[in-house]
Amino acid sequence: MRVAVLTSGGDAPGMNAAIRAVVRSALERGWRPVGVLNGYEGLLDRAFRELNDREVGGLMQRGGTFLGSARCPEMLTPEGQSRAVTSLRETGIDALVVIGGNGSQAGAHALSSRGVKVVGVASTIDNDLVGCDVTIGATTALDVALEAIDRLKVTASARFWSR
Repeated sequence: MRVAVLTSGGDAPGMNAAIRAVVRSALERGWRPVGVLNGYEGLLDRAFRELNDREVGGLMQRGGTFLGSARCPEMLTPEGQSRAVTSLRETGIDALVVIGGNGSQAGAHALSSRGVKVVGVASTIDNDLVGCDVTIGATTALDVALEAIDRLKVTASARFWSR
């Protein structure tokens, strides 16, 4: 089985870790993992690269997504969705893992409706996907915001003396 993974939309902390998990899980099952560069745009352009264990080593500490990400308005159209299905079929990809937020998962649903085997992984700092308690990236975003607020409170409470 050949399984592709893509990241789409805005990047979020934890996307690289999710890619790594997909690749390692695929390899463990004897499947061939393929990365799609630059989200759905890369799917339409057939920008694929074979992935292996070594390529995803060391990704846990890197932010963003090493596959790249982009918004793709064409995926909102029936023509774009048909092109994506054709791209997957003609390149021998049996299944697709989509890591992303609301728009990304809408694209995943559209492909699933057209017969593609799709798994959606919720990843957005907005934490606004229906059916998910917490998405990949939301906790980190909240932690960073709270830390910034805590630092501002310390600075705001400092007294400055002038003569």
